[in-house]
Amino acid sequence: MSKDTSILKGSCLCGAVAFEVEPPLRDIISCHCTQCQKSSGHYFAATAATKDALHFTQDRGLKWFKSSNWAERGFCMECGANMFWRRPNHDMVSILAGSLDGDTGLKTVRHIFVADKKDYYDIADGLPQFDSFPEEMKKQ
Repeated sequence: MSKDTSILKGSCLCGAVAFEVEPPLRDIISCHCTQCQKSSGHYFAATAATKDALHFTQDRGLKWFKSSNWAERGFCMECGANMFWRRPNHDMVSILAGSLDGDTGLKTVRHIFVADKKDYYDIADGLPQFDSFPEEMKKQ
């Protein structure tokens, strides 16, 4: 979790979705699943916060897409930027780290769904790797 107590701001590329998020934020988890690859063109690097900590200052472009039986993804329908991932009936929402403005004070702590990663890159940072969704994350 982030130790910083500052509110972070973020947005999509065009500004049709903008937000503020109150700490604490979870450190970054990189997800290499097929859905993240298909929706972003690579893998996701995301933090997370409680749904109550996320406040939209602009949401005219925000659209949620039900990407599976257990999750949905938030994106800007004007510029196409991927921004969020959430599970209905859970308190947390994942926020793609690249949508945050400036330095975050966060660090990458693990990789998930590495069994699905593509062959054109290596994961060589020495961080823990999981072939699927770790049990401990199902409680978050």
